[in-house]
Amino acid sequence: MKRLALTVAALTLAAGAALADPAEGVWQTQPDDGAYAHVTIAPCGQRLCGTISRTFKGSSEYNSPNKGKQLVMGMTPQGNGKYTGKVWRPSNGKIYNGKMQVSGKTLKMSGCIAGGLLCSSQVWTRLK
Repeated sequence: MKRLALTVAALTLAAGAALADPAEGVWQTQPDDGAYAHVTIAPCGQRLCGTISRTFKGSSEYNSPNKGKQLVMGMTPQGNGKYTGKVWRPSNGKIYNGKMQVSGKTLKMSGCIAGGLLCSSQVWTRLK
């Protein structure tokens, strides 16, 4: 009986890990105005959100006032590693319509205006 319980527990953990969204994890942004961040993407309700977990200027970590703020908001999976939602750009304080595309260890993040006709993007690298 104990063996059966351990097997069920192990299968449950394995199934949970297998069901994790491919965008979940810690990602390093590209530098923007000389600074970059580590963003932790995790579920927020039925969607995904990303919070700034660490901040860097050059090669040194520093305590940015943006640390702990949400950068990626309400991303909804669209299939094939694509997501739509909102993104916040700390350097100008504006929120944009956002798109994400996950491909292996990279994530292309775009913020768009004019119905998606004009977009600015970055490629982030998976850390965890």
